Amino acid sequence: MPKVALLDPTKTGTQAENLEKKLRQLIIGQEEAIHHIVRTYQTYLAGLSPVGRPIGNFLFLGPTGSGKTRTVEATAEALVGNPRAVIKIDCAEFQHSHEIAKLIGSPPGYLGHRETHPLLTQEALNQHHTDTVKLSFLLFDEIEKASDALWNLLLGILDKATLTLGDNRKVDFSGALIFMTSNIGAAEMSSLVNPKLGFQVPSADHDNGAPKLKARLSRTGLEAARRKFTPEFLNRLDRIVVFKALGNAELNRIVDIELEFVQQRIQSSGVSRPFFINVANSAREFLLTEGTDFRYGARPLKRAIERLLVQPLSNLMATGQIHSCDCIRVTHSDESPFLTFFREANGSEEWRADSVAA
Repeated sequence: MPKVALLDPTKTGTQAENLEKKLRQLIIGQEEAIHHIVRTYQTYLAGLSPVGRPIGNFLFLGPTGSGKTRTVEATAEALVGNPRAVIKIDCAEFQHSHEIAKLIGSPPGYLGHRETHPLLTQEALNQHHTDTVKLSFLLFDEIEKASDALWNLLLGILDKATLTLGDNRKVDFSGALIFMTSNIGAAEMSSLVNPKLGFQVPSADHDNGAPKLKARLSRTGLEAARRKFTPEFLNRLDRIVVFKALGNAELNRIVDIELEFVQQRIQSSGVSRPFFINVANSAREFLLTEGTDFRYGARPLKRAIERLLVQPLSNLMATGQIHSCDCIRVTHSDESPFLTFFREANGSEEWRADSVAA
């Protein structure tokens, strides 16, 4: 009798594991999205993706600032090393049927045919391919705002992975990951997480983590999608992912990531010998307080970091108060509306953001 070995289909290969690790470093609080992207990528690596269709068709639903667009950019960054490798189509710019010419070009004989340069060309899809990764990333942002002409075009892409341009050239999307985002159902989902906004702070560890609430959020998002989108569209999707609102725990982790991005910007700013920042816990807490608005997710936090940290740093650089290789310590004093900046290299000077603000 032949030996029987129990197999474990939950394991993934090394490349998929590396993708998951990178995504968890870049995306906070959206485990379901990470799981489905990694699973789709593993299927692609195994050569088992559906023939004649895109590698994956995803619809991301959820409130603003929850990381839908960031997830797409992070996927591109993790796989090809460039978050800007995403072809982003803002569907708010395609609310009228004639605007579809910006995507596919005007047919021969129409006015402006030779002057129109379509966005969705094969060259545009392939421009960010690397020697090892031949993937394209296409994002239709705020898909609910698209015109009927864009809807019809999109249905063909999702189903057959093929698009015919105005000059009859064919574009192949079989090597593309296609993402669509929408805020539909966000108001209903927010009311489930926080029914008394302004009096109750959402807790990722308590409310959003409860299995029953997560199931209700997913059900609410799916019901909103079924009301808005046609069965023909929904049937062409591989996965609908409902993004949850970010709570205190997620925003704390996002602060750390955004501060790392600030340091990376300093390193790549063109300064021959860049400086370093050391942000104290008091400053982190101040940035978190100033940038927390649970209605808008992580975006107010990013704006607070730009206003309270990045802009004062640029003033200090422009006025020669920061030298190459300095270590700048950033702190905050109680009740002050600004951060305080010290040069730790000599410890003898102190600047306040209000004194250097433009």
